[in-house]
Amino acid sequence: MEDLSRLITALETERPVPWNEFPDIRLYKDQVLTYMRRQLIHFSEEDRITSAMINNYIKAKLIPRPEGKKYTREHLAGLTEIGLLKQVLTVQDTGYLLQQELESAGPEEFYGKFLQVLDQSLSETAAKIDPEWDDRLLSDMALKLAVTSYCHKLACESLLEWIRAGGKPCMK
Repeated sequence: MEDLSRLITALETERPVPWNEFPDIRLYKDQVLTYMRRQLIHFSEEDRITSAMINNYIKAKLIPRPEGKKYTREHLAGLTEIGLLKQVLTVQDTGYLLQQELESAGPEEFYGKFLQVLDQSLSETAAKIDPEWDDRLLSDMALKLAVTSYCHKLACESLLEWIRAGGKPCMK
């Protein structure tokens, strides 16, 4: 049960830093990689951002090219957003969603919105878990969370298709 309490505490408290707490100096890629290890919420080492991933995100135009091999707050925010969204969406859909959102708000404003949505979702998820549950109740909750995630993913993908199609029906 102690592990569940730690999970709940992590869901309630671990958050990426806000825009104004990003370093105010430009960072080299190795510094960005080190920074992102602290920035992204992870429970394992498998989902870490690598140098190759950053290069691929630049090629895919998900983040801008660095300025003289140095990365800015905009890069850190983008990598934070991508690090989370790529867990659910394809890189193409992640890029499209970010593009749509950034067209209506600048990087700082969108990042603030992103953090608000993340904070609310993490807090709601933490509130659904009771550290006193037995394995059966934990299994039931894991199933509910997995099925809900699947349903949310389907809805998200359909909404993105709808937007791409200019608001026309997209059901297959």
